[in-house]
Amino acid sequence: MTQSHRRPAGGRINRSAPIVFTFNGKSYGGFEGDTLASALFANGVKVVGRSFKYHRPRGILSAGAEEPNALVQLEFGPHTEPNMRATTTELYDGLNANSQNCWPSVDFDLGAWTGMLGRLFPAGFYYKTFMWPPKLWMFYERIIRNAAGMGKIPEVHDPDRYEQQHAHCDVLVVGGGPAGIAAALAAGRSGARVIFADEQAEWGGALLSGAPDIDGQPALDWVAGAMAELTAMAEVTVIGRTTVTGYFDYNYLTALQRVTDHLGPNQGGHRPRQRFWKIRARQVVLATGSIERPLVFVNNDRPGVMLAGAVRAYINRYGVLPGRDIVVFTNNDSAYRTAMDAFGAGARVYVCDARKNPSGPLVVAAKELGITIYPNTVVTGTKGKKAVTGVIVRELTDDGRGVGPKAWSIDCDCVAVSGGWNPTVHLHSQSRGKMRFDDTLAAFVPASGVAINPNRSVGACNGTMYATDCLDEGARAGAEAAAVAGFGDGKAPSMPQSAGLAEEPLLPLWTVPSATTVSRAGKAFHELQNDSTVADIHLAAREGYESVEHLKRYTTTGMGTDQGKTSNVNALAVMADLRGVSIPQVGTTTFRPPYTPLTFGAIGGRNVKEFFAQERGTPMHPWHVDNGVVFEDVGDWKRPFYYPRPGEDMHAAVMRECVAVRTSVGLLDASTLGKIDIQGPDAAEFLDRIYTNAWNKLGHGKARYGLMLNEQGFIFDDGVTTRLSDNHFHMTTTTGGAARVINWLEEWLQTEWPDLKVYCTSVTDQWAVASVSGPRSRELMAELTDIDLDPQTFTHMTMREGKVAGVDARLYRISFTGELGFEINVPASYGLHLWETIMRLGAKYDICPYGTEAMHVLRAEKGYVIVGQDTDGTVTPMDAGMDWIVSKKKGDFIGCRSFARSDTARGGRKQLVGLLCDDPSFVIPEGAHLVDAIKPKPPMKTIGHVTSSYMSPNLKRSIALGLVEDGFARMGESLSIALHGGGSCRAIVTDPVFLDKKGERLHG
Repeated sequence: MTQSHRRPAGGRINRSAPIVFTFNGKSYGGFEGDTLASALFANGVKVVGRSFKYHRPRGILSAGAEEPNALVQLEFGPHTEPNMRATTTELYDGLNANSQNCWPSVDFDLGAWTGMLGRLFPAGFYYKTFMWPPKLWMFYERIIRNAAGMGKIPEVHDPDRYEQQHAHCDVLVVGGGPAGIAAALAAGRSGARVIFADEQAEWGGALLSGAPDIDGQPALDWVAGAMAELTAMAEVTVIGRTTVTGYFDYNYLTALQRVTDHLGPNQGGHRPRQRFWKIRARQVVLATGSIERPLVFVNNDRPGVMLAGAVRAYINRYGVLPGRDIVVFTNNDSAYRTAMDAFGAGARVYVCDARKNPSGPLVVAAKELGITIYPNTVVTGTKGKKAVTGVIVRELTDDGRGVGPKAWSIDCDCVAVSGGWNPTVHLHSQSRGKMRFDDTLAAFVPASGVAINPNRSVGACNGTMYATDCLDEGARAGAEAAAVAGFGDGKAPSMPQSAGLAEEPLLPLWTVPSATTVSRAGKAFHELQNDSTVADIHLAAREGYESVEHLKRYTTTGMGTDQGKTSNVNALAVMADLRGVSIPQVGTTTFRPPYTPLTFGAIGGRNVKEFFAQERGTPMHPWHVDNGVVFEDVGDWKRPFYYPRPGEDMHAAVMRECVAVRTSVGLLDASTLGKIDIQGPDAAEFLDRIYTNAWNKLGHGKARYGLMLNEQGFIFDDGVTTRLSDNHFHMTTTTGGAARVINWLEEWLQTEWPDLKVYCTSVTDQWAVASVSGPRSRELMAELTDIDLDPQTFTHMTMREGKVAGVDARLYRISFTGELGFEINVPASYGLHLWETIMRLGAKYDICPYGTEAMHVLRAEKGYVIVGQDTDGTVTPMDAGMDWIVSKKKGDFIGCRSFARSDTARGGRKQLVGLLCDDPSFVIPEGAHLVDAIKPKPPMKTIGHVTSSYMSPNLKRSIALGLVEDGFARMGESLSIALHGGGSCRAIVTDPVFLDKKGERLHG
């Protein structure tokens, strides 16, 4: 396997460790220390993928995380992963990678027809597609969805293991270049706890691509010595192959450590594949470097067009020569280092410099080597099809906004472009820091930060480009950060010096002028990952999308996995020119986390499968399992859904359970209800503010149904609360709302009413609850308890304490079925004993355990509301027909002021009503829409929807509840209900209470 573009010597690869890998089904060779990108270059592979929209051939642009083109599908089966950057994928033996977004192959892609019809797919075409005609919208959507996306997700379970690490430190240093190393050394020497993270496999940052000596020794020798010192420090944690992915409030940062990715699938042994760090730091030093900015010209996306700094990295770090005839196209001096290194590696090199008279030390050094330099010259286009074979160049006009008439071509197989350097300000931006535009760099640099996220930017990410200055700046920042955290005196240690040639200022060049129109000459791409062109920005400006956020979304600039690392500033500059304003006036977009993509596996860590959400079982859970129950997941709980007998399906079991509760006695496991213990001298006042009804005068041992609202006046949760003593209450909540409610209570106590002396404690797990309901429930309870059950004294909504089944218990006269009912609360450890005793003594009464589905049918027969099912976040108590629970006498409570809002008080709001289908045997589907039409036919106006719908065996017909516009005034009206898949049915609007309207059964 000949590596045709591998240099005979040099680079930091281990030539004694050859590696065999596969790309697009063909075997190639590389070495330990290669990335997939460098190995592909070494083997002369130019085309690695196809572009997102136009399916144009694409090659490798960069050498780092900013890569927009070289995205591959890595591995296969359970280990496959799409959109992996070849530039950061470390080579390992047996690696298997394939091009994506192409068919049938990367060399011949039938999807390229979109490029030939490019005029039909301008920016925003997907929005405009859905403008007309409406009948074809779904057709459009299917086509666009099928065309969207790159790569394929795995279709089987991920077998890899992921870990998470919580860490605290005094100083977090992000970035392993010279500035970061200096900062870590200064902070570490002070005795501070330091975490030092860098995303690369080796430390040194830009120094790995070639650098002048530091203190008279090779730069990487100094790096090795510094890292040895840091590794030996007890309070310093060094984590390589670690990308800091997000910066959040109060110096909380996340980072992804690739622990064994570089070894290949199943090679990690006992170690995880990746580790997700969650770091809280007192101080942060950002030394994240800078990213080279490409130049924008016609057909600048052809394979072989690369960033100049990347060409230099492949030559010096990986021992690869990307091309033998290289044109360096630049507007600044830094690219001359690439030109000289390529020349020294044996390439024929030409430099096209947009500046009129470049004459800095680097330019002089290049001339002395004999490199041909064309000043005041720009590349206006490229030649070739699947790879660059040459460039077309012209001289710039005096004003720099046009090109001269004379054009000539230069044959080449690589174009190394450099438009300057953008400081990597992503994390600074995420920390809510501000930026300013540096005219010298023609780039944004960090400005002010926010107090809650104390950090310092140093080195290239701060616009400091010389090695000596980076070292000094990093040392100062590390020492200062440590001192603020309480370590050292803040005095920076002396740092070594580095000799380097000075650079002349760059000439800002955002779009290369072309002698012909863009439409004739080809496309000039400013955003390579999403195929966005300069013409797209012009179109956005013409159509009014001038705001930076609108521009981003309309052209998809910066919306890919690269987050606009190489495209954003160029796009902003083009828009600024079109608007006639400065680049800062256009503004910047927000660099949202993550900085680079990370796996869901790492985010989840060990919280997968059975650990993703805890499975909570009640104390009676073993009995339910032994008796063949079917469970329903409600929040974290496994709740009995129904208890099928042999030969019964769900419908038959639920119907039997419903009848049993109405005719004899039923038993429900209600242990999952949220239970909150509320104590304190201000407890009653607190409940007065939380609930809509009054609580101060509630007597001891008395219970009351309560309704909570949010600040908008909409129903938030409900439950029964009992007063145990003057300053002690027991609150119940819905099963799924328990955590939400206690958080709600604590939020108000801690942030709005800290003067109230109230303490809330979740006791959901402390109590097991068995609910006995039915006309014979009092007879059964008489055999279970010594508590006086006289209906004249032990009335509905009261509580007594005593023995039940020989256990100390709280016995409540409460019912959610509308039947005579008792809720028995015992300590959780006695829950199973209580249940088994009730079932044993209840056998003579034909006791029947029932589940949540029967409970829903029974409560719907009585018109009882389930919050979250019969309410949708926009329902007020008045909408639900519960204005009786809103106190007119007591003072303020949460949500009461919102009743005066025009929308909340308006007529015609959706209101909760009953619905009886014309066909009593047909159960209306929940969620079905009610329409005000005799024979509904799209398009039609929706006036409500069905919230609950069941077959009631006790009423011998179907029943439903629904939210209907002006529903209370529609009683007796017949409405149409549109059914999914076509067709409709009709239903009469009725009172939502279908059974025992006077509540006689409730009192026994």
